[in-house]
Amino acid sequence: MHGEIDAIFFDNDGVLVDTEPLFLQASQELFASVSLEIDLDEYRDISLRQGRSIMDLFAERGASPAAVEELRERRNARYAELIEQGVAVCDAVPEVLARLHGVLPMAIVTSSYRYHFELTHRQTGFLRYFEFSLANGDYERHKPHPEPYLRAAERLGVAPARCLVVEDSERGLRAAAAAGMRCVVVPTELTAASDFSAAQRVLGSLSELPPLLDE
Repeated sequence: MHGEIDAIFFDNDGVLVDTEPLFLQASQELFASVSLEIDLDEYRDISLRQGRSIMDLFAERGASPAAVEELRERRNARYAELIEQGVAVCDAVPEVLARLHGVLPMAIVTSSYRYHFELTHRQTGFLRYFEFSLANGDYERHKPHPEPYLRAAERLGVAPARCLVVEDSERGLRAAAAAGMRCVVVPTELTAASDFSAAQRVLGSLSELPPLLDE
């Protein structure tokens, strides 16, 4: 596959760092503060499949736009606190990034806010392996829309069909597929029940990526 690929784009949360549980925790805590609960299946559907904001649930339950934004800001602040307490790295990531560095151009394409993203990677040191990163605010339409990945390909000057995406969620897979890119998925506990039928391959660990590229 290596000869057919000109660039690799990595999702961040759930692929490089295990931050999705922290984001869910922050959301659940803040929803509880307004006497609402987040059902886990509902969260998976809205956030990890559809790519919508979990704050849509608060709005749908009658909250005003001002109340939604106030809760979002409090949730984002709490999420930042949880990140600063320590972020776990996903399985095999340091070894795989070190092995692939310099072999192909690599970039991160994430739905995270830039502030949360930078807080996370102050701890990891991973950014040295990547040409650049695109985060929330660097594009107009979010995954599952293809725009984030198409912008990444445009920035590198490579054809979308010659890009490989590494994702963990259905929304990310749908974005990559819509961009005309190949996509391999490394499911997490939160995303394992998703529909990954459009993936080039479903991997048990990121450690399987280098051998796949060598095929």
